[in-house]
Amino acid sequence: MVGDWQGNADRAIEAAHQAWERGHQLLVFPELFLCGYAAEDLYLRPHFLLDGAAALDRIVAASRDWPGLHLVIGHPEAVGTCPAPNADAADAPSPPPIWNAASVIRQGEVLARYRKQALPNYGVFDEKRYFAADHRACVTEIAGLRMGLLICEDAWLPDAAQQARDAGADWLLVLNASPFALDKPAQRERIAQQRVQETGLPAVYAHMVGGQDELVFDGHSFALNADGTLAGRAAGFAETLWPLQMQRTSTGKRQWQGDITPLAEPLAQLWQALVLATRDYVQKNGFRNVLLGLSGGLDSALVLAIAVDALGAEQVRTVMMPSPYTASISLLDAQEMVERVQVQHDEIAIAPAFETLQESLCPLFGDRPADATEENMQARVRGILLMALSNKLGSLVLTTGNKSELAMGYCTLYGDMCGGFAPLKDVFKTRAFELARWRNAHAFAGGVENPIPERIITRPPSAELRPDQTDQDSLPPYEILDELLRLRMEQEATAEELVAAGFAPEQVQQVLRLLRLNEYKRRQGAPGPRLSVRSFGKDWRYPITNGYRG
Repeated sequence: MVGDWQGNADRAIEAAHQAWERGHQLLVFPELFLCGYAAEDLYLRPHFLLDGAAALDRIVAASRDWPGLHLVIGHPEAVGTCPAPNADAADAPSPPPIWNAASVIRQGEVLARYRKQALPNYGVFDEKRYFAADHRACVTEIAGLRMGLLICEDAWLPDAAQQARDAGADWLLVLNASPFALDKPAQRERIAQQRVQETGLPAVYAHMVGGQDELVFDGHSFALNADGTLAGRAAGFAETLWPLQMQRTSTGKRQWQGDITPLAEPLAQLWQALVLATRDYVQKNGFRNVLLGLSGGLDSALVLAIAVDALGAEQVRTVMMPSPYTASISLLDAQEMVERVQVQHDEIAIAPAFETLQESLCPLFGDRPADATEENMQARVRGILLMALSNKLGSLVLTTGNKSELAMGYCTLYGDMCGGFAPLKDVFKTRAFELARWRNAHAFAGGVENPIPERIITRPPSAELRPDQTDQDSLPPYEILDELLRLRMEQEATAEELVAAGFAPEQVQQVLRLLRLNEYKRRQGAPGPRLSVRSFGKDWRYPITNGYRG
């Protein structure tokens, strides 16, 4: 957990004791394990770094109790705050203020320390804001083999790996905290295979697991032999003490040997990421339970299924808040789903509060005709009810909007956008349909089978804020909208390129205009897990006041 020096050190000490009892010679923790990845401006607080040095001291001192066990652990290093390694200290150059570092520890000593060389500064990464880059290899001997250390981005470029090889490394160890996106686990393996093929050195890739605000770390640590073949892969989306052995073949070559867990299919990975992100956000922020507004539509049904898989039915509560325009089948479908997943369910009609607001505003509205104002008022009544329950019960509100709606502003500030976490923030509507069908076809970790009623999936989406309303009254068909948005967001396609790709000019104009105009809404939205290469989070940074039309 980010910033929990004490808790993270406790976990490291507990894991080290287990590894020592099992007879292991080396225990590896991922990049910046000791403080958690993405501590952001906490890195700039001197006392934060001093507390980190004390936590590292604790681990170094505790290591005296584990003879024969080496530890490699990632942590930030600031000048004068971390225990110095017992070598290469005297000739070190005048150091910059903070490094992204890893220490090699054995029996009360820091044997060596590596400082990250390649600092990513794109997408969700801001490492040049906080860290200085080093330029030296770190090779240290463990159990008769010389280990060359790398940290994350170092392995995505050839220089640091070749430098470790030239310094005499027999194998490469990569500490990593690489946020999840679709295809990212396989991409990491492809990149590591390139480094192995370039250097001729086997490699082990130790990766972080867990949710941290909008970032999800999926695990899937792995080992590659010197010929680039996969020798082991840990399970994804779950913490584990993953054993790996170095063995000699009959020809004298050294090879890794470990269990190989298959990579799950893409939709399964997405579901696991959503569940892990939701569970960690809720629990790490001190909440025991969640609540959400259930509408009888797809998005709230999907969020309910995620929440139940993440936390258990007993920690989830739903509220149906029908308006005068809510269809009877929406009430029936919502009721059927809560019976399937067995959560506590309440119903509060919004008509009385809505009518009171209309009466209060009538003298000011005058004879102006009804429009989106009245629709937004209904959504905001629901937001008030949910946030009142959140305050009174101490439950976190999960908001249920999807990426397509957030892109187009098809959502109401202080209404359906109310909440503390947005599980579907990086899930296009078309993907939401796919996920719902996937979850209905697969029992997940002992959860309820087929949790989402079929009619919820097959009905045309509607906000039900006016008579006979459907989403397509205001938006292009989702199959068109989502692909257009994907090309714009992930490939920076221009309007001309989108038209050339076959989209209607008027649709391109409408979508790009709404995408630009609704930046102010997204800026005020709840955080949600990043699942793609471009989400509405740290890797989407556009000004609200913006005159550019390109």
